[in-house]
Amino acid sequence: MDREALKKQACSAIDDMSDALISASHAIHAKPELAFEEHFAHALLTDKVEEAGLPVERGACGLDTAFVSSFGDRGVEIGILSEYDALPGIGHACGHNIIATTGLGAALALSKLGAALPGRVRYLGTPAEEAGGGKEIMAQAGAFDGLDAAMMVHPAGINLVTMPSVAMNEVRVTFTGKAAHASAMPFAGVNALDALVSSYQSIAQLRQHIRQNERIHGIFNEAGLAPNIVPDRAVGTFYVRAADGMALAELKTRVKNCFEAGALASGCDVEIQWALGDYLEIKDCWPIAERYKANAESLGRSFFPLEKIPTTGAGSTDMGNVSHRVPSIHPMIACAPPHVVIHNPEFAKYAGSESGDAAVLDGAKALAMTAIDVMTDDKLMSDARDQFAETADLSAKAVAQAWHGDGDVTLGGCGCC
Repeated sequence: MDREALKKQACSAIDDMSDALISASHAIHAKPELAFEEHFAHALLTDKVEEAGLPVERGACGLDTAFVSSFGDRGVEIGILSEYDALPGIGHACGHNIIATTGLGAALALSKLGAALPGRVRYLGTPAEEAGGGKEIMAQAGAFDGLDAAMMVHPAGINLVTMPSVAMNEVRVTFTGKAAHASAMPFAGVNALDALVSSYQSIAQLRQHIRQNERIHGIFNEAGLAPNIVPDRAVGTFYVRAADGMALAELKTRVKNCFEAGALASGCDVEIQWALGDYLEIKDCWPIAERYKANAESLGRSFFPLEKIPTTGAGSTDMGNVSHRVPSIHPMIACAPPHVVIHNPEFAKYAGSESGDAAVLDGAKALAMTAIDVMTDDKLMSDARDQFAETADLSAKAVAQAWHGDGDVTLGGCGCC
């Protein structure tokens, strides 16, 4: 069977599954679950995989809500990813119900090619993108080892060939001092709030001397209990962003110095807790991304020019961590009007609407067709490998510094908002 015939068969399979895919999307949308708590979505998706006669490993990579299903017996191996966690308070305002079911639809459609499937598929359920960096945790367990390419699609207000992205990490700083009566015995106290304020001011000064595409922003979580008590504990949380993983590593060191300076000046102890892993910027595989664009255009999708996106309009995703390990794409598919941005309550409404349903079906078809292209076009795969190899050394360095084995799993997030 030739390439176009395979694509047609895969798209037909998605049409046949359309009611089930849309039903699954709506069910996940109606029951939003936070990072690492996506038990309903995990059960729904893995049940669908198993019902299709495919093997599935539940609770994969040491994460209760991760899963892996592999099938196919020859050729290149494509990773297709689903995300399904939601946001606190605003549910699926990032549209992960759509991401979940585009991945499901693409994987099941490819499986229905049976003996005609020209490659192998590894369908991965990846929890905790909004917080916790689930893909990096899975990567540490080998989830993406041996893949030839990886792909997923993210909903948005416009169709884009990729998501503009930056690298980021989240850090929580805790200063510990000594309480005392602020009027009667201030000399007996060690002021933790002073340490946090001093650190914040140091960071404000640092902002004058960082690159224009770097960001440091944070809040005070704890700053004392009463004005007449010298605060013995102060806590702040900050996001640190940079253009790429190596620039982020440098900026993290400078931020750390600000915290340590605050502790030294005030006499406090300091605990600096980073997230388990950096969210690395997306390393786009343009040969595959352009093929995805062509496939989506064949479905009637038109793309917004990437060069017209403001340079400041960038978020972060742990798909970036995958893209530094294997040639990857992370296109955006419109499910809402252009003025409705992700991480907005209004976007959540569109993610469960008819336009969201259309994104599920078109996204699944575009992913399945692109996977078939990669499996059947030797030059495409060769071009993808060659482009990836051009910066492979930098990617290896970024990956190596991105993991903090003693980090806090409750920190870290996509930073889109």
